[in-house]
Amino acid sequence: MSEPTLRDLQAVCDQWIREHGGYWDEWANLARLTEETGEVAAAFQRARGFRPRPSEVDLPGELGDLLWVLLVIANQQGVDLSEQFGRVLAKATARDGAAWQRWAAAGGAAAARDAAED
Repeated sequence: MSEPTLRDLQAVCDQWIREHGGYWDEWANLARLTEETGEVAAAFQRARGFRPRPSEVDLPGELGDLLWVLLVIANQQGVDLSEQFGRVLAKATARDGAAWQRWAAAGGAAAARDAAED
């Protein structure tokens, strides 16, 4: 069985929502997107040791929650995420491709961390 596409995921999300009472208000979904983004940031901070209070870290789960809310908002607004991903990739390649390659050749994230520690 092949992995689901973004269109497949959007269809599954839409079907589930319709079977469970329909879409929430768009402002509620925007608030939920903000909440889930904060939870991803908190999980990332805990995983990297930047949060003082210890807590179980579930970064994959938080990213899944964030994806769900993005699927909901995209469906609600009539946005085809597969199409938009293609557009974003083309834009990133044209605008940032060469800079990304130079950054990676210079050591990427490791070089940036070393420079920040100096």
